[in-house]
Amino acid sequence: MKKYISKFHYLTQDLPHRSHIEQAIVACEAGANWVQYRCLTKTDSDLIEEINEIATLCDDWGATLILTNHYHLLDKVDAQGVHIEDFDADWAAIREIIGDDKTMGASATNLESLLKVQNSGVVDYCGYGPFAHTNTKPNNKPLLGFDGYRELAKHPEIDIPVIAVGGIQLQDVEHLLETGIHGIAVSAAINLAVDPDQVVKEFYRRIY
Repeated sequence: MKKYISKFHYLTQDLPHRSHIEQAIVACEAGANWVQYRCLTKTDSDLIEEINEIATLCDDWGATLILTNHYHLLDKVDAQGVHIEDFDADWAAIREIIGDDKTMGASATNLESLLKVQNSGVVDYCGYGPFAHTNTKPNNKPLLGFDGYRELAKHPEIDIPVIAVGGIQLQDVEHLLETGIHGIAVSAAINLAVDPDQVVKEFYRRIY
């Protein structure tokens, strides 16, 4: 089942000064149509309460809500899918649990792992990175840079929607989209901005 995958994925993050709900409100009001809830610090009971509040908000604004990793909560909340960050996850088993109707994304950091995601046959899109240095999701994977995405054009067998992720700034958008990828994912460039509302609008304008 082919799913709608936005070209602009907005991700919430754990911040000391702004809740995930407040972040989602800013993003939705500014026009984001895809919100990925990425909370790594709460228990399931707290997650469910917060996710359901954000789900209501996303419903009001017509935005897709995706959970980071917490696929076991999909039967308890009104979210449209899940993004799995574990490179070694059993995507087929997760798909069996969540069903065909839910959207599932997965992460990859190189061509081999990207093809592994695609060849699973059960993942709808792939978050591919890191593009540049990021503190949002620290890892020791090589930075792809623009050349890493340009390399994909040499592999016509890749037809899964590829979403660039990791340290993306406004000035990177045009050059990234020129590589032929499907879209981009952004977190800190928005969430840590002085005026996140305006930054969301500017990302949206440059992507669409």
